[in-house]
Amino acid sequence: MPVRLFIGNLPYSATEADLRAHVAAIAPPLSVVLPMDRETGRPRGFAFVDYPDLAVATEVIRRLNGQPFVGRMLSISEARPREERGPRPPMGFGGPSSGAPFGGPPRSSAPSGDPAARRERNFGPPAPPKGRSRGGAKGRTDSGPKGPIKVRGGGRVEALDEEKVEAALAEEFDDFATSLQKDEDEGDE
Repeated sequence: MPVRLFIGNLPYSATEADLRAHVAAIAPPLSVVLPMDRETGRPRGFAFVDYPDLAVATEVIRRLNGQPFVGRMLSISEARPREERGPRPPMGFGGPSSGAPFGGPPRSSAPSGDPAARRERNFGPPAPPKGRSRGGAKGRTDSGPKGPIKVRGGGRVEALDEEKVEAALAEEFDDFATSLQKDEDEGDE
């Protein structure tokens, strides 16, 4: 009965002929299948190789698993049928095991139709309820101005008298040169 091997970590540049030549060094395979991506038409990075019996397949695993092939270490194991594999993990940018996009916290188990569950996955605080509008008069909660800003009187405003200003400046600022001259004049007396 034929045995199917899974060969992973293949370089994307590897062709079916390259892989066939590499594994044929141990024993010639019955078939080599290199799955292609449906959208891009490029290899997916793994292959399936069939051998006539288990002893030959075991020898291929023993000698080629972890060995370099076109710059990458091969990962070779016996292929399992689809039924034996567990359910596919959710995919996201956080990796297949995280179940969250961008490596964030795991997604909530709440149904996706629930608005609260959708908000949990967002970045930032929860959104306000949908019933309110921020711009209209209905539901307005802010207490800001509702028209032109009124100018209030009552502040202290005085007419500036130039003499008062000069006198105030003279009191506040002491001219160093004039104060020295005054001190010398007082000392001469």
